Amino acid sequence: MKSRLAASLALAAALMVGATGCTFSAEIATEKDYDPSDGVGAEVGELAIRNALLIGETGEALNLVMTVASAADVDRRLTVQWESEGERVTEAIVVAAGDRTRVGGPEDEIQIVISGSGATIGGLVPVFFAYNGAAGVEVLVPVLDGSLPEYELYIP
Repeated sequence: MKSRLAASLALAAALMVGATGCTFSAEIATEKDYDPSDGVGAEVGELAIRNALLIGETGEALNLVMTVASAADVDRRLTVQWESEGERVTEAIVVAAGDRTRVGGPEDEIQIVISGSGATIGGLVPVFFAYNGAAGVEVLVPVLDGSLPEYELYIP
């Protein structure tokens, strides 16, 4: 009787370990970093660029839309650079300490329009972000058009 009970417990334990053991070393999907929207993100020192994308009717004039979140305790001057007809173009925005700065929205004060990049709708444009004291990062920013209703108001 005791041997049957011991055998049953051993079999139950073996089944439980066998059935759950395959997920023991599996990568947990919720711990993966990803961009949850159409845009892309990047980290530049204490600044986090979120959901950066370019929107336009053609590749000629593209509105840079993004949010920049600051974890800094001082204001930062973020430079945004891209290539236009073979030359580097630089724009700068001030990101307030510990705050978020929205760029490119219809009601946002800051607007950056990229032109002359040779971009095509559906393509990627390299945009470089940096500020003094932090290593910059180049991001391949997707180019979208206004065919989706949520992007109509962002066309320059």
